[in-house]
Amino acid sequence: MNVPLLIARRYFLSKKKRNIISIISNISMVGVAVGTMALIIVLSVFNGLEEVARSLYGKSDPDLVISAVQGKSFAVDTRFVKRIQTLPGVALVTEVIEDNALLQYRDRQMVVKMKGVSDNYYHQSNIDSAIVEGSSQLHRDGMDYALLGAGVQHELSIALDNRFSPMRLLYPRNTGRKTLSMNPETAFNEQNILAGGVFLIEQHVDDSYIFVPLEFARTLLHYENRRTALEVKVKDGQEIDQVKKALKQQLGQGFKVLDSDEQHLSLLKAIKVEKMFVFITFAFILLIASINIFFSLSMLVIDKHKDIAVLMAMGASSRTIRNIFLLEGAIVAQVGAFTGLVFGIGICWAQQTFHLVGMGMATSVVDSYPVKMQFSDIALTGVAIIFITIAVSIRPALNAASLNLRDNL
Repeated sequence: MNVPLLIARRYFLSKKKRNIISIISNISMVGVAVGTMALIIVLSVFNGLEEVARSLYGKSDPDLVISAVQGKSFAVDTRFVKRIQTLPGVALVTEVIEDNALLQYRDRQMVVKMKGVSDNYYHQSNIDSAIVEGSSQLHRDGMDYALLGAGVQHELSIALDNRFSPMRLLYPRNTGRKTLSMNPETAFNEQNILAGGVFLIEQHVDDSYIFVPLEFARTLLHYENRRTALEVKVKDGQEIDQVKKALKQQLGQGFKVLDSDEQHLSLLKAIKVEKMFVFITFAFILLIASINIFFSLSMLVIDKHKDIAVLMAMGASSRTIRNIFLLEGAIVAQVGAFTGLVFGIGICWAQQTFHLVGMGMATSVVDSYPVKMQFSDIALTGVAIIFITIAVSIRPALNAASLNLRDNL
């Protein structure tokens, strides 16, 4: 029989002689419950935001991207592409030329990120599902078309399929000199293209990207047989990590292979860092809320000094006395934590199921706050509560264990 646990449980369940101890103990449990509930909800919201970011970029992101370690382009030929295509697990390889260019439409202009893609791009990406206006085709009736981000279209007020006022893309001409010619006719390569469709993916992409045919980009940038990246689609049922490892072994040290998370490492890292700081902040709030456990235990030690004296007279060791009050603090904290976990998980489940709290913005990509619960967050919260409980309970427990027996008799 665990004597310290039995006595601690009786202290917790019994009515205190001094009502103030019961009040402080209840306040402690409520504080721990509210802090735990808030922590679970906030961490789940950050998980939901991370999931939304992945789903948004997934409309245009490939499974894997191959790029050069040094420089922004590398030579590509049919043999090179075929060598990648024949690797186990590789379903499709798309050639990409991506660079900044100046986009002009009528009397307006802006710098955009131009992405030229080969004809098999639609088998690689789900961008056609993000088209909100026009067509997703880059070739129609023998003409080249561009897909515009919604932000780009709005900024320049571009009309779709306007053959009388096509868009003009300009790219600095490589003359071998360090200075740019002041004559625009010799300083830039220029090509016209029609706007064929508008996509809506994510604000950063919508405000800066346009998609054009690969041959159009190759001609404008004078890239010849060079490409900035190769996008790889992995076969269904294949592990992306295994294909990524095989590509690295095949290509050598001169190339890097990035999966979906690594393509947006800065964004996902920012979300994780914010989540970490939020966890630390709420852990401190939880610690402050748990300070009441310290006061309630200290007052309980004073209230139970005769019981302590009797136990010591019966042969109880200092360790036993210490464990009684450590367990008393643990019971108070764990009851509050369990209550907070139940309410936190319940609120997150209700938000996931019924979408109770909306974003409050008509332009939001999701209608309600995204929430995703993870077991790791619950486990981490539990560990934090254990450490906080020990921190606030250890001193009153040591004081109880060091009481002078003769003074208490």
